[in-house]
Order: sequence, then C-alpha cells, then structure tokens
Amino acid sequence: MKQILSFLSKLTKNNNRDWFEKNKNQYIEAKTTFEDFLEVFHKELIKIDESLGALNPRKMAFRIYRDVRFSKDKRPYKTNFGAGFSAKGKMEQEPGFYLHIEPGKSFLAGGIYMPDAENLAKIRQEIDYNAEAFLKMMKAASFKKYFVGLDDFDKLKTAPKGYPKDHPHISLLQHKSFIVSYSFTDNDVTNPNFHKELAKVAKAIQPLNAFLKQALA
Repeated sequence: MKQILSFLSKLTKNNNRDWFEKNKNQYIEAKTTFEDFLEVFHKELIKIDESLGALNPRKMAFRIYRDVRFSKDKRPYKTNFGAGFSAKGKMEQEPGFYLHIEPGKSFLAGGIYMPDAENLAKIRQEIDYNAEAFLKMMKAASFKKYFVGLDDFDKLKTAPKGYPKDHPHISLLQHKSFIVSYSFTDNDVTNPNFHKELAKVAKAIQPLNAFLKQALA
C-alpha cells in the first residue's frame, strides 16, 4: 500500500497528462496493487455481507480519470483510488461499502449515497415508521465506537415534503444521503493488518446497510 500512497502523492503534485503518460508504469503497478488488496478485503466483506459474494473485487475499483466536461477544475486525474461494493456492483442506488485511499485522507464509508427521489422517499418513510429501531442501531456500542452519527454533508435546511417541521426525528429525515465514514491514517493504510481493521469498521456499518436494504425492498 506504500506504493499506492507514493504514486498518489506524486500525482497530486503533477496532475497533468504529460507526467501521467511518462509515469504510466507506476500507475499500472499501483493500480494492480490496489486491485490485489481489493481481493483480500472482499474476502473479509463477504463474511459480513453474503450478498457481495458474486462480485469480482478487481472490477469494483473506480476509474482514475476525471470527467472535466462541466467542471471548472480541469485536472485530468483523481488523486485517490476508490472502490465500491454493493450487491449489484458499485453502490448504484443501493447500500454498500466505499473504500477511499488517498494520502492523509483515506476512509471507509457505508450506506447509500444520493438515492433518487423514489428511493429517498422509501428510506424516509422507513425511518418515520421505525425510528426506534434506527436510533437503537446508532446508539449501539459497536456503532458508536466508530461513528457519532450520519455524515452531515448532504442535508436539507428545512423539513422534506410531507413531514412537519416539528417531526421528532426531523434531523434524520433531512438527510439526502445516508452515509457513515471512518478515517484512517497513512500508517493505518500501510499496516499489514489494514484489511482486518477495515473489516471491523465494515461490521459496524452493516446494520445501517441492512436497515436501508429493508427500506428499499
């Protein structure tokens, strides 16, 4: 994993096509190392969520090439390696796990990211109907060991349509993504037991994914 962090650090300082093409071999080596690690991590994940068993872990990695067509930021490459694991693939409108490797910014996340309107309505309805179960999950010691609650990066400022502003669980219903994440240092990432530490966090995430799957069923 040191090789991956080293390559990404260099890429951050040289995010242009000329440098990338001249150092393509370094990218290929780092990418292969990442895919090898995904195979190891996947073996841990399927112990936690059997629905991930049919996935090819090497194909769960996201492309390093950025889509800059509609962005003011024209840097051509991402400065991280990422991979998504969910029953149908890469967390497309379904709960799962997202691994992000980036120097000083690595993390494991879980839940569902930006569900469409139909799925978002289902999740909010499930929280409305089963708030006690959702809150019990978030208060569990295994959950609180890694997370203080849902990540707040994607929330409404007011009540969602169909719910009163004084709803007892309005702070949960305001979320547009239902994600938790746990950060790792570079030393964590390069530790030989990193996959085991990831598995511990994934196990803590799994009850959230199970609740969300139930909501979307």
